[in-house]
This record gives sequence, structure tokens and C-alpha cells, in this order.
Amino acid sequence: MSNSNRVTLKGSERAPLAGAHAVGATDPQQIIEVSLYLKRRAALPSVESRAKHLTHAEFAAQHGANPADLELIRQFAKENNLQLLERGDEIERRSVTLAGTAAAMEKTFSVELHDYEHPEGTYRGRTGAIQVPEQYASAIQGVFGLDDRPVAKPHYRYHAPRGAFGARTSSTSYSPTQVAEAYGFPKGDATGQTIGIIELGGGYRPADLKTYFQSLGLENPKIKTVSVDHGKNRPTTANSADGEVMLDIEVAAAVAQGANIVVYFTPNTDQGFQDAISSAIHDQANKPSVLSISWGGPESTWTQASMESMDQIAAEAAALGISITVASGDSGSSDGVNDGQNHVDFPASSPHVLACGGTSLVANGTTIQSESVWNDGAQGGAGGGGYSTVFDRPAWQAAVVTQAFRGVPDVAGDADPETGYNVRVDGKDMVVGGTSAVAPLWAGLIALLNTKLNTRLGFVNPQLYAINQSAGFHDITVGNNGAFPARPGWDAATGLGSPDATGLLDALQTSTQASAKQAETKQPA
Repeated sequence: MSNSNRVTLKGSERAPLAGAHAVGATDPQQIIEVSLYLKRRAALPSVESRAKHLTHAEFAAQHGANPADLELIRQFAKENNLQLLERGDEIERRSVTLAGTAAAMEKTFSVELHDYEHPEGTYRGRTGAIQVPEQYASAIQGVFGLDDRPVAKPHYRYHAPRGAFGARTSSTSYSPTQVAEAYGFPKGDATGQTIGIIELGGGYRPADLKTYFQSLGLENPKIKTVSVDHGKNRPTTANSADGEVMLDIEVAAAVAQGANIVVYFTPNTDQGFQDAISSAIHDQANKPSVLSISWGGPESTWTQASMESMDQIAAEAAALGISITVASGDSGSSDGVNDGQNHVDFPASSPHVLACGGTSLVANGTTIQSESVWNDGAQGGAGGGGYSTVFDRPAWQAAVVTQAFRGVPDVAGDADPETGYNVRVDGKDMVVGGTSAVAPLWAGLIALLNTKLNTRLGFVNPQLYAINQSAGFHDITVGNNGAFPARPGWDAATGLGSPDATGLLDALQTSTQASAKQAETKQPA
């Protein structure tokens, strides 16, 4: 194979992590697995023009990878001494796994791999762009996994000691069911629904979950785990990502009783993150109707190729009728980047997910006494929000977002650790907050709404923005997340607001009935 006539993969450029330094070349005999994503055979229709959700078979036939491209990549792998590890779902997921030595990967993709040390750990990295031979470039969307740096952080915060970080000296906490009661979640359960949860580390202990749900007087949920890219359920201590995993499961399962919970464990890399989302939305064994994601990082820390690829996968979820709820971040309008600029978190900034911001909630039963933007200062945390620098403003935000870029978040919910959630982590009862709690809260609500409406809401954003806000949301008008204040209507601190689930159900019943009638009129005679 000639190394001439090679094509750079758009948006694949990498620089070392800030504070990292190379300690040597990666062992040339180290075995590496990469995920190569193929281009769609045809573009997806816009959300607005879609009359109905696609089945998995329809999606594969119309928008999956072209079988000829898959054959091309088989040839590509063979020519480069790489093994293609087939799973059987390559056409639908548009993804193939290639395995080989580091030396073979470097030659194949025109990269140099080095091992790096970083204050938060070590990783295998590359700099510059990925290149592929011209004759194969037309089939390839992106290549992920050469670089295995961590890309995301869990968006949860433990309740701080009184007075720490400027935290209030008085605080309260709730069980997830009490938060659901305050927001008027529908009565009944979500039997028949499956909530998928993406986890990039940590784990859970079944004994903790049994104790926790018994303490709430609730049935223990049915939980399955799925390993993606060799990720595993690995609980350690409460100071690890276990806090994230337990929070996600306990909130989602408590508010959506009866729903099946499937946890997709994957490594914290751009490869692992998108492979987990892709695996979940194309999981025809477990069939999740909604995914909850509580991990992310500032847009500025991702490659353009990673963000575009993950957004494409989220768009596939929308086409298949699967909702995705994503935490908007816990570091306010800066998203933790200390450059004096505003930043938003990805994947919350994807236009194909429901971005979930944070509030501080004071409630008694079904009565909300006060609700404001969650902001406990730089150390204590604040709800993420602002405007993307990557994604244009989607059509469904045009009436409320004045800037030309995607506004974040879409919705909000209780996230302040000072008004946090009572959870159990590694044998300890704790109070936890963060927008990590809001993503599973909204995922649970969507599962309940799906049950009540007897349909899959799927990509619900256009419907949420189209309904009368006062009918379905508690408008948050007090507080700010740094640069962005709350104000009447949508804002870049709390989006449309926290859920008034009773009104939301009524409004969605009206809009789904109208959509069903519209779909009928589009059917051929």
C-alpha cells in the first residue's frame, strides 16, 4: 500500500491535555482496538419532516452503512495487518472494531502514539490529525480509540459540610420520590419502559440498592449491565464514580417504578462514550426507550470529529424514537474552564438531546415554596448553561433563543446539593446533588409520560418548546449561573424551567394526538 495520496479526516486534530507531558513512545507491540465509524448511506430526514419513528430494520436499510463500504473496510484492515472484530451489527451501527499493534495503527493512520503523564493519570495520546488512504476516505466518518485520554467528568456533587465553599448554613434534602411529588409526576408506574444509563466508570452494589429501595418502601428495580469496549461494573469507594452510578440508578428507578434499568459501562474515552450510546440505542435485546447521561466535558476539550460523530448518533436515537437526557454540567457558565470565557458542556450541547440544568428547590409535599437557579459559587457548583460554539441554533429554539447557536439547557430540575437527594453509595447514606440528578429525573419522567401517552415521545424537544410554557413548566426567574441570569421564559441558566408534570402530560396529550392525525394524513392512500 502506498502512503501517498492520503486524506486528513476532518476535525481529527489532537493536542496534548493541558498539564500533560510525553514520557515515551507507546510500546509498538501494544494491542489497540479502535472504532471506525462509516458514513451513512443516506442522510436522516429532519425531525420536523419525520412522520413516524423508524424501526431498527428500516433505519439499517435506509440510513445504516453501505454494505459496499463495509467490504471496503475489510480490505483496508487486511492490507494494514489489522483484525476486524465483527459483532454482526456493523451495518446498523455504522461502526467496525479494528484491532492491531500500536505499530500497525501508527502506520495505518499516519500518527505517532506516545504515553503521557497528567496530574489526573496517564493516557496514550497522539497529536495532529488522522490520515487514511484516499481510496478509503469516502467510506470513513471517523476513527476513535487511538487516543485514550479521559474526555468527561461525572456531574454530581456531594453535600458539603455546613458553611464550606460558601454553602448555606441551613439545608434540606429529599428522596427522589419527594422531588417527583413536588413536580407533580404522574401516578402509576413505568412498567414496559426501559431506561438506559451510560456510565464511564464506577459501579454499583446490588446489596446497597436493595437496602435503599427497602428504605423507601419501593420494589427493588430490575437492573442489567451491558459491557461496552470492555467496561465493567467496578464499585470501589464513595469517593469514586460510584456516586454517579448509584445516583443515576436510584433516582431513575425510584421515580419510574417498574421500569427496567440497563446500565451500559464503558471506558471514559471518546471511543467508549460514543460506542456506549450507539450500543444502547441499537440494543434490540433490551430496547431502551430513554437514555440518561450524566457525564460530559467542555466543548473546547473535544475534537470536532468526536462531537459531530456523537451528535449523529444522538440523531439516530431521535429517528428511532429514543429520548436522551443529558446533564448540563456543574460549573456554571464557565463550565470549569478558567479562560474568562463562557463554555457549555458536551454532549449536553448536542441539538439532538434534552439538556438538563439545575435549580435549588424548597418544597413541602406538592407545594413548591421557592425555586431558583442552583449557584453555590465556584467551589460549591452551579448549573451549566450558555451557548454552543459548535452547533447552530436548532429550528425548535428559534422562537426563544436570540443567539445563532444552540442554547443550553432545555429544561431544569433540583440539582443543588443543599437541597439534594438522599442516596446510598457504597454502604453509606449521603446527600448528593448536581445536574447528574436531573438527567435521570427527566429520564424517569419521560418513561412515565411514555406509559401514560401509550407512545414513545422520542426526541421530545420540539414538542416541549411548542407547548405553552406556563402549562408544562415552573418558570425560574431568580438567580444566575454566573454570566446568565434567570428571566421569564427560556434562559441559559434553567432553560424552559423545571417540570410541572401534570400540566406537561396534558399538553403532550394534545400535541401527540395532533401529531398522530398529521401522520395519518401523510400516509399513502
